[in-house]
Formats: sequence, C-alpha cells, structure tokens
Amino acid sequence: METKDILKKVKKIEIKTRRLSDHIFSGEYHTSFKGRGMTFAEVRQYQFGDDIRSIDWNVTARYNEPYIKVFEEERELTLMLLVDMSASEQFGSTDQFKNEIVTEIAATLAFSATQNNDKIGLLLFSDQIELYIPPKKGKSHVLRIIRELVNFKPKSKKTDVSQALEYLSKVLKKKAIVFVLSDFLTADYEQTLKISAKKHDITGVRVYDLREKQLPQLGLISVIDAETDQNIWVNTNDKAVREEFEKNYLAHEAYFQKTFYKCGAGVIQMHVEESYVKKLLGYFKSR
Repeated sequence: METKDILKKVKKIEIKTRRLSDHIFSGEYHTSFKGRGMTFAEVRQYQFGDDIRSIDWNVTARYNEPYIKVFEEERELTLMLLVDMSASEQFGSTDQFKNEIVTEIAATLAFSATQNNDKIGLLLFSDQIELYIPPKKGKSHVLRIIRELVNFKPKSKKTDVSQALEYLSKVLKKKAIVFVLSDFLTADYEQTLKISAKKHDITGVRVYDLREKQLPQLGLISVIDAETDQNIWVNTNDKAVREEFEKNYLAHEAYFQKTFYKCGAGVIQMHVEESYVKKLLGYFKSR
C-alpha cells in the first residue's frame, strides 16, 4: 500500500471510530473501568446528608464547625491492545476480513480511552512479539497505532497468545486494562492468562468468520493452512471430514470461553457480520 492510500484508510477509520467513541463509548468506557483508587481533592463545610466518617477533625476543631474531606477517583488508566497479526486474521468470506474488524474495534477502544485522558499502548503478536508501542496519551499517538494496525507486515504467520501475555507482564509493572483481539485458533494459554489476569483487567475479544465453523460441500478441493502453508486435498462431500472440521473449530471456541471465564477475564465473541458496536456496548453495560 502506498503512503497516500495508508493515510486515506487511516483517516476513514478515524472518522468512523472516533464518532462512535465520542457519542457512544466514552461514557460507557469510563463507567466500566475504574481508576486505581481515591485521592484527596479538597476540604469543604459539612452539609446535611454527608457521611460523618469523612469529617476532618483537625479542620473542624480549628474553625469550630464541621468540615469534611472530599475525595475523587484517581482516574488515569492504561489501555493495552494486544492484537493478533497471524495469517488466519486475513480471512473473510464477506465484505470484510477479520483483521479489518479487529482494527476498527481497537481504534474505537483507543479513542474511548483518549476521551478519558488514559494512556494507550499496542502489542502486535504472531507466535512472536512483532511490535510493541509503549502506552502514551494523545490523538497523534492513537493515529500511529491505527497506522500500524493497517499497514504492519508481520514476520511470522503463526499464533501464540501465551507469549504475548507473558511479554505484557514483563513490560507493564502497573495494572492495566487489556484487550486481547484475536480469532483464538490456538490453545495452551491458560496458565499464562491465569497469571496475567491476577495483575491486569483482561478481556478477550474473539472475532471469527462463520465459514470457519462449517465446511461447505464443494467436492474435492485444495486447501492451504494460512499459518503453516500446508497444502492438502480435502473431500468436502465426505460427512466425516465436515464433522471433524466443525469439531476442531468448536474445540477452540470452547477452550477460549472456558479459559477466560475460569481465569476471571472478560469475554466478547462476534462474527464479522455482527455489529461490534452492539457487542461492545452490551459488554460495557454488563460490567
């Protein structure tokens, strides 16, 4: 993609997702994700209905009338986007590929975090760490993140969610809001997720295509695994083959859901034809 085409695509994504975050998600995001605690703001005169446990006895004694301490939420948070860049993300049987939906979701979350003056970081992964952008504030930083999501070329085609979570724990010492965006066509990440979820507020966003679940009857076809480049001939008219294909897909789906729930992490699942707006809003409200 040429530079002008990249900028045009970034601008298109910005316009769409920023409008969503401005009018829909910023308030929901703020409500869903709490700050690190409460910090002292000021002292004011006691008013009827105030909690007497908040009375500042030193100031009260000095002025001979009751004063209370006022606290406010320590709001600044860090949002980390862990995005799967493996080859299976570049699949789509409709108008959009999975990675295009993932990019829009990531951009919407990033702009929502910006509305709340939070820092945003990005970690692109395959079966290795492809790119790490440390958390930072500002619109220009968010645009850089979108640009990387649009144009980054990964070195590997495979997937390893566990390695991404392990790397996150090394580079981020403080608690963060973490969204892992992937199709999760992989396994063996339960132990790493369990450790990471104790430290961070993690949500898994599984974006999939309906064609990945059921194999259509097309006769004898040549199939290439996007992540291994393995080429095999498959008889799609064979019922046993189709059942095995679906069984394998459902195993990944079940592992994802069971593992994230078990580790106390959030779960969002959507296929490419669904509205991610409704899915995100529903998730935020459920929190």
